[in-house]
Amino acid sequence: MILKRWKTTFLLLLAAGMLFSGKAGAECPRTVLLGGIPFGVRFCGEGILVVGFTEVGNGEINPAYAAGLREGDVITAVDGEAVSTAEELSERIGGSVGMIEITYRRNDRQRSAILCPAGADGEKKAGLYIRDTAAGIGTVTFVTEEDGFFGGLGHGICRDDTGELLIIRDGAVSEVTVTGVRKGASGEPGELKGILSEKTVGTVSSNTACGVFGHFEKIPSRCGGEVGIGSRSDVHPGRAWIRCTVSGADPEEYEICITEIDRASTDNRSFSIVVTDPELIERTGGIVQGMSGSPILQDGMLIGAVTHVLVNDPEEGYGIFIENMMTAGTDGADGGDGTLRFLSGAPCGGEQSERAEEENCTDRQKNISSSGVFRDSAEVRI
Repeated sequence: MILKRWKTTFLLLLAAGMLFSGKAGAECPRTVLLGGIPFGVRFCGEGILVVGFTEVGNGEINPAYAAGLREGDVITAVDGEAVSTAEELSERIGGSVGMIEITYRRNDRQRSAILCPAGADGEKKAGLYIRDTAAGIGTVTFVTEEDGFFGGLGHGICRDDTGELLIIRDGAVSEVTVTGVRKGASGEPGELKGILSEKTVGTVSSNTACGVFGHFEKIPSRCGGEVGIGSRSDVHPGRAWIRCTVSGADPEEYEICITEIDRASTDNRSFSIVVTDPELIERTGGIVQGMSGSPILQDGMLIGAVTHVLVNDPEEGYGIFIENMMTAGTDGADGGDGTLRFLSGAPCGGEQSERAEEENCTDRQKNISSSGVFRDSAEVRI
């Protein structure tokens, strides 16, 4: 089920982990435990997503389409009562008598429609294909030792049709065993393959444009040691390293080159990177889906995380400043009512950049895509 069947039009947000759920204005830590470990997330969205329409029999007009529902709408209630799963919606429609009121969200606006299901009583149909859950894998960027809060991905989990950030309910974190990798190639982003454990080891607390954040029940044993946090002013063109797990159980470090840097960046594309490590290129072809959130180290400090890959050249991509992630993590706290909050993310605010002159750090075509490995649940027909 790919939560993010992220469109290759432009961005391919890699997938990964989460951070700490401090309150807005909370002070960021000076040191954290290094991530680079894969993790899995299972969750429900807020409501049920309409993904298509189907015939209801005998050539009847599709009831849902006639009522005004369209692909991409998110159904949240029937006759004023909230529904959150495909099973609940199916039961409400199947057992309906006469017309029902459907409450749904489109483009962040709440709307309502009067639906008249087709068919015999007890077997009513709306003529819809719907989805309600998703799961996927990514990489943890860091964990705070004192309380187990963590951050990852470096970008948000979004709807595959509109690119909008998802409101996540009941987000559960699980361990992941990496079983293989599909190497990336020009025009064909690669992908980490893994198995999600059924055991829950943490929860998701917020989904933001600059990362996903949550809390581990206990510190993962494969975390790295304590590392200092670098500011955007510490980042410079030249050699750096990413820490990720692409085979076996343990993370490894691979050499990259930082090229252009946008000092004013407040989004998830703060600087450009080129993979220069022959071993990583041999194993994966470069940056692949599932590596989002892989921590980036320079001069012994954590300065960012991998977020994007260039579709036409998997050896190149983008990273986010670690301070951008931490700002999103401390601001994107749980709303306290069981609904997870997220930020919209600020646009990139400047054009200032620096470029390295090393031979491997060349300026290439910037056709990029997010590399998150999130898959949707099976479609349900109602």
